[in-house]
Amino acid sequence: MKRILALLCVLVLAAAGHALAGQARSNTGCGLGSMLFENNADGSVVSQSFQATTNGLFGNQTFGITSGTLGCEQPDSVFKDDKLLAFTVDNMDGLARDIASGQGETLKTVAELMEIPASRQSEVFARLQSNFDQIFITGEESASVVLTRIARIAG
Repeated sequence: MKRILALLCVLVLAAAGHALAGQARSNTGCGLGSMLFENNADGSVVSQSFQATTNGLFGNQTFGITSGTLGCEQPDSVFKDDKLLAFTVDNMDGLARDIASGQGETLKTVAELMEIPASRQSEVFARLQSNFDQIFITGEESASVVLTRIARIAG
């Protein structure tokens, strides 16, 4: 009886591993570990641990995401200008006030750093003002999230 139960457990575990094979990448994300152990992506804890450990140990997921390599997809909006991100981090409150009013120095500086032509700025500012609740949904957004939303709305 114990042998039958043991055999049944092995069969169930083997089937579960096969069924979870597609889930391995979603659990571990992209990166070098996911690429190296791709053929072993059977969904097992061991395989996923190797993938996650390699990804974490070499810190390559950030590189993969920003470059669109190592099985990662590059986000629609990657902010290559550190000045823009740093300025936004330091001026989030002022930016929120300026977007709410549709004008202001902080908003103008962000537009210039985003290289929005001066001829389009008033139109973009009005669009941002009317979509304020889509930019600052919770009030706890990070600067990169706010910039991504601004870029999407600014077109």
